This record gives sequence, structure tokens and C-alpha cells, in this order.
Amino acid sequence: MTRSKRAIFAFVSSDAPDARQAAARLTSLYGSATVAQADIVVALGGDGFLLQTLRETMGTGKQVYGMNRGTVGFLMNEYSEADLGERVEAAISETIRPLEMETMTSDGETVSALAINEVALWRQSYQTARIRITVDGKVRLDDLACDGVMIATPAGSTAYNLSAHGPILPLDAPLLALTPVSPFRPRRWRGALLSDKSTVRFDVLEPEKRPVNAAADHTEVKSVVYVTVRESLDHTATLLFDASHSWNERILAEQFRY
Repeated sequence: MTRSKRAIFAFVSSDAPDARQAAARLTSLYGSATVAQADIVVALGGDGFLLQTLRETMGTGKQVYGMNRGTVGFLMNEYSEADLGERVEAAISETIRPLEMETMTSDGETVSALAINEVALWRQSYQTARIRITVDGKVRLDDLACDGVMIATPAGSTAYNLSAHGPILPLDAPLLALTPVSPFRPRRWRGALLSDKSTVRFDVLEPEKRPVNAAADHTEVKSVVYVTVRESLDHTATLLFDASHSWNERILAEQFRY
């Protein structure tokens, strides 16, 4: 789809008062169609609401342009009511592919979910989790004792992954970040960078004694036995960034903060 100044907008917002007020003001200035009718979905809120909007529009061909009316807003553009058509026309588009999580619980239930940010496993009790990590059919780590471990996409590399001291990835990098959370053994293991074509399997060792939960973004599964993660081939979402403040510029700026 070609973006233009005549693009049809749909304004959606989080429940935060600032976001709702912004949606009302922008609707009065530009009008607002339904999401189904719109070319561009303008998400007003924080990063969490933007991710929710991306999940809801995934696979529809809609382009999502976020404006920050939340707290963090790392994935968001700056809020402005002026010249929205021109900003969207000049914006840089980035295609995001989510991760597919498939897992089995201790009760034998299988659960699948998509994650734009990360798939994470973490201990369910005071007991340290013990997890075997297999990449593309080859065991790479026999026994990781840790509080947790995750696979993060480039879009999610500045979220939970970064707080666990994982690497920041450019949005167009063909990589995934495999990052442990508080590794106890091997103590010095800090994770790995994997191809985005990799399939990763986590097997929970001693699942009854050391139960582990898993989550694909906000979809949580309790007491998992194993989890497999791969990048989706069938689902995509498109995110728009202002040309003056692109994702790659944000990545560079974040890495040079001190």
C-alpha cells in the first residue's frame, strides 16, 4: 500500500486519560475511521499498548504509527497534533515478525502463542530452574541453572532482554537474542546471538521439583515441560517511525548512554 496525505486514519488509545484525550483531539482534527476501514492505525499510549495494537492488526496489512502518551514509549514517535499526514507520508516502515511459542504443560496440555517482544521462561518457586537448551536439533547447553531464560526479537531487545543485560539488536538484524536471567551455572554464561531462522527448544529438567512458567509476551503458561520457539513465517506487522527519529537511531543512542 502506498502511503499518502489522504491516508485514512483510525485512532486507538489506551485507557490512560492523556491517551484518551489525545485520541479525541486528533479525531476532531483528522476524522477517524474504524480499524477495518483505515490505512493507518495511530496508537496512542505506551509501548505495551502499541504491542497490543500490533497483535490485533497482525496479518491485515494495516500500518501502525504510534505516538507516545504513556510512560516509556521506546517504540513510539513523539506526540504532535500538527501535520500528521506529512509525518506519516515521510515515515520509515519496519516489518516485524513475531516468535511462535509451542509448549506442553505437566498436565499434557499443548499451548501455542505469538510474541512480538520475547518468549521467556522463569522459575515458579524458590527452587532454581534447570533447563536444557537445544538449537536446531543440537544440544548447546546441557543444564542451565538460572532464574529464567528468554528468546528476544530485535523489537523486544530493549525490553525485558535489556534489563537482563542482553544485547540491543537493530530492527532489521536477522538475529534473535538468547539471554539468561541470573544464571547460577554456568555462572559466566551470558547468552548467545542466534540466526532468526533458528528453532530453539527448552526442556525443563526436574519439572515437578523445579516448576517453570513460560510466557509469549503477555500469554502465560504455567508448569511447562518443554517450550519450542521459532520466528513465524506466516505473521507480520508493520510499524512506522518518524524519519528524524528512526529505530536505528534510537538503538545507537541507547547504546551510547552512560
